[in-house]
Amino acid sequence: MLAQLGLGSRADMEQAIAAGRVTVNGQPAHTGQRVAAGDVIRLDGQLVRWRAEPTRLPRVLLYHKPTGEVVTLDDPQNRPTVFARLPRLRSGKWMAVGRLDINTEGLLLFTDSGELANRLMHPRYGLEREYAVRILGALSVQERQRLLDGVTLDDGPARVLALDDAGGSGANRWYRVVLAEGRNREVRRLFEAVGHVVSRLIRVRYGQVTLPRGLRRGAWMELPAPQVQALLQQAGMALPQRPQPPRRRSGPPRGPGPRPSRPKPARNS
Repeated sequence: MLAQLGLGSRADMEQAIAAGRVTVNGQPAHTGQRVAAGDVIRLDGQLVRWRAEPTRLPRVLLYHKPTGEVVTLDDPQNRPTVFARLPRLRSGKWMAVGRLDINTEGLLLFTDSGELANRLMHPRYGLEREYAVRILGALSVQERQRLLDGVTLDDGPARVLALDDAGGSGANRWYRVVLAEGRNREVRRLFEAVGHVVSRLIRVRYGQVTLPRGLRRGAWMELPAPQVQALLQQAGMALPQRPQPPRRRSGPPRGPGPRPSRPKPARNS
């Protein structure tokens, strides 16, 4: 719930709970604790305003990351960060859905919902990542099959789900590659494992969301509500409930204009 409010990622909030920084009705909270309407929740002593059911869609941004930017809030080397270009939020903060290394460009998603960000990255929900990959030289039939069957990397076995030719000129060849997860530099390491160096890498799709053709590098756009709803459903999250309108008193609806006068009781002559 705290992550859903945009107060931090799921991991951040779990650490805050473990450190005793979160209380429910004046008592230290514990991870997995159920909360109900009327419970008073505080984070670092500050009152957390929340509802038992979400009443609004989370915001989701599409950002066309250029090469040379890093996906971090604070960079010790003072390099440009993707967060510097994003719009400001009145409350909460933007969370990146996965990462792209400094030499990779393309689609990067941001949301103000920590729960949504966590689910979109989790392998359990199987959101595909699609990349345009440029390498020097063409893949042989054997190299293709190795990528599809799987190779062993430093952090375990990995493979591509789909691999298609995308043309090229001269010695450079382009391929479209689909992966089911987003490990660090996974695409580059996969191609290096079969003897090819990636010279350019662009992420063009994340789950159902594709990089818009007209979105220039360094620019962002907000995902429309129907696509946000589709993302929530794909991530196994409930759609927000609309607040119920206040109940009216029984009786016919009252229209505009002065109220009708009540009849006066008859007097005895």
